[in-house]
Amino acid sequence: MKHFIAAGLTGICAVSSAWAQSSVTLYGSLDAGVAYVSNVGGSSKWMMEQGNTQPDRWGLRGQEDLGGGLKAIFQLENGFYTNTGAMAKANTLFNRQAYVGLNSDQFGTLTLGNQTPFSFDVLDPFSTAYLAASWYAFHPGNIDQLADTGVVPYNNSVKYKSPSFYGFTAGAMFGFGNTTNFSTGRTMGFSLSYANGPFKAGATWSNEHDRSVSIATTGITEFQGQPAATYMADKVENMGVGASYSFGKLLVHALYTRTKLQSNGYSDTFQSYDAGANYQFTTANAVVGGAATSTLSGRRWTQAMIGDVYSLSKSTQVYVNALYQHANSEAQAAFFTAGVSSGRNQAIVLAGIHHSF
Repeated sequence: MKHFIAAGLTGICAVSSAWAQSSVTLYGSLDAGVAYVSNVGGSSKWMMEQGNTQPDRWGLRGQEDLGGGLKAIFQLENGFYTNTGAMAKANTLFNRQAYVGLNSDQFGTLTLGNQTPFSFDVLDPFSTAYLAASWYAFHPGNIDQLADTGVVPYNNSVKYKSPSFYGFTAGAMFGFGNTTNFSTGRTMGFSLSYANGPFKAGATWSNEHDRSVSIATTGITEFQGQPAATYMADKVENMGVGASYSFGKLLVHALYTRTKLQSNGYSDTFQSYDAGANYQFTTANAVVGGAATSTLSGRRWTQAMIGDVYSLSKSTQVYVNALYQHANSEAQAAFFTAGVSSGRNQAIVLAGIHHSF
């Protein structure tokens, strides 16, 4: 009996030790404010806005130490709308990310599931929208997939990220269409990033089949022989390169993206040039801003924004943004998800509060 009790206690200790090496973190972000949009369909609009500085989301992130520098990892993340409580993608709980994998100090990270592409992981952190924390500053239609929306993540994907080697990190990703036709819905992407002190840079390329693209949010009603509201690209080639440099309190950044859309024998290219700067006046207060110009099939949208972000704590910030967009004679002004203007100009002024946990 003594031997049996001792063995049982040993087993309990072993299980407790294993549990001690595992961790699960609940995290999230909530953002809400009030915005004025100068022109949506010919009229001005006051509205409650949400997810401006960061997308509203909650998630679970965990790991288990397997020994020898190897860890089992997972992440489940759901996007939602603070102003209504609705999920960002109907009937899909973990619509932003859902994956499981292994992380090795020596060999890198391998994950499988529903995951964000490298355009979001690598290029987004060099954009004005990300660094100035303003959702509406993403490029028209999010055609270059810098923002994580319901149609951006790769389903059924395998993703690899290498360890850092002299500041360089490489990545590769493949998404299965899960149909009998291997090319249907297939996605693949590659990335290379570099970080050394105040300097960061990154480049990506991807090839995607049968992708939904939010053309309609740019004000276009028909594209490549399809209704813009239901536009599906047979093939999308998406590439970009970006960089940033920190001069003490001043951070400058620049980004170029190029997205080739093909369907029904048509081929059109969307390009964006984006640059901006952040200045940290105090540990609590930063002035942020930038500008971008984007083109697609003779249409051009040029936009600029400036904002102020004040941190009440590490988790809570209040902010104010002002944005302006001008379209050429072939296009209508249309900040991403703000609604399409009846003319060539659109302005947004907004203020809100953000909290993360």
